[in-house]
Amino acid sequence: MTGREFKDLTFQQFANIATAFASPKRLELIDILSQGERDVDTLSTETNMNFANTSRHLQILRNSKIVTSRKEGVRVLYSLANEEVVKCWKGLQTLAEKSASEIRETARLFFEERSALVPISSTELLDKLNKDEVTLIDVRPKEEFSSGHLPNAVSIPLKELKDKFSELPSDKEIVAYCRGPYCVLAAEAAKLLTKKGFNVVILKEDVNSWQFAGFPIEKE
Repeated sequence: MTGREFKDLTFQQFANIATAFASPKRLELIDILSQGERDVDTLSTETNMNFANTSRHLQILRNSKIVTSRKEGVRVLYSLANEEVVKCWKGLQTLAEKSASEIRETARLFFEERSALVPISSTELLDKLNKDEVTLIDVRPKEEFSSGHLPNAVSIPLKELKDKFSELPSDKEIVAYCRGPYCVLAAEAAKLLTKKGFNVVILKEDVNSWQFAGFPIEKE
């Protein structure tokens, strides 16, 4: 193999990975799978795609070694191939935030409309948790909570939140979190809670960012 052939082959393989990332829906699948493994039906519902399209996108990700799959009875469960995929996805978000002002402005307007513009940082949250100054709620689906969650977090999926208002303390700050800065679940939760008179902020980081920073997580 010549040097030119080596470079062509190597950069083609890099491009194959980049191509697998080059789809909004595949990025959304990666974002969801970063929280834990899921079956096709769940992923179809979460991404608002039909079963066939979801399977097609998952096949592309699997061919690129970005996701892996396993069978559990008749179900096929998908998960990210390794931690590096999560880091790549986080790195892509960071690059986009620095390069595209439209992303920053869209995010600012979205969170501002939901009274959740000012987030709490991970270090600030950890300090408040240690002092028992906040109630931390995880508004992701329960299976994601089971796969890994922040210490002392209470699982209250967004779809169940309205039925749980009476269980939340009115005299304590509430911190809501979900899958990260581009997940809408925590922002929607903040909007609902604010309307009910709760003092609520959101954590923009997700479980992966929390863990990468060296903070502990818990699993059921």
